[in-house]
Amino acid sequence: MNSEREIENVVRGFETCETGADDFKHKDHLVVAVWYVHNLGREAALERMRSGLIRFLAHHEVDPKKYSEEITSFWIERVAERLDELGNVSIVEKCNRIVLDHRFARTKAD
Repeated sequence: MNSEREIENVVRGFETCETGADDFKHKDHLVVAVWYVHNLGREAALERMRSGLIRFLAHHEVDPKKYSEEITSFWIERVAERLDELGNVSIVEKCNRIVLDHRFARTKAD
């Protein structure tokens, strides 16, 4: 990510469902999670991500069973813990550190 505007565009594309289902990759999930936790806090981030994912799946006619509360909670918690560790750096730096951190990589292809 090069700017807050770029991050906000990812978040906006997700929230408005303008981003296609096949175009919303793991990296984008992480960027949205970072933005939510950074701006809303852990609990509100989880709620916003939950409702956003359910809306996104419905909009793109994806089986709602694809949503997992356990996985969503897991990633929000991991992102929140890492943001606490990173401290007072810009949201751009936070996104880049998390997206590039091998501990946040998926174990299978997007």
